[in-house]
Amino acid sequence: MDKDALTAWALKNGWQMICGHPSLTKPNAPKEAIVRLVLKATVVNLEVKKPAGKWEKVGGESYAKVTLEDEEALPAGLGFEKVPSISRLMQDNRDRRVFASFG
Repeated sequence: MDKDALTAWALKNGWQMICGHPSLTKPNAPKEAIVRLVLKATVVNLEVKKPAGKWEKVGGESYAKVTLEDEEALPAGLGFEKVPSISRLMQDNRDRRVFASFG
């Protein structure tokens, strides 16, 4: 995958751009990112916000080593398995975006 493909996947799956990074937000605080993808020139990092407000890198890999089996699946190689309930968080963000378009 490359930077553009990873960004497109994220935006299609409920992520939103916050401060220049594809991000997921808390269900009860939709303006505050708690998970983000930091897309650099040659690598992508998965970061989670700690309760103290500091970002912690939980995984990262070069774009060439990040793979996507299916558009609905999580990309392999970034450490998504280390983030509890990532699928549920993505679904909540996707649902919020869909229902916001009705209002």
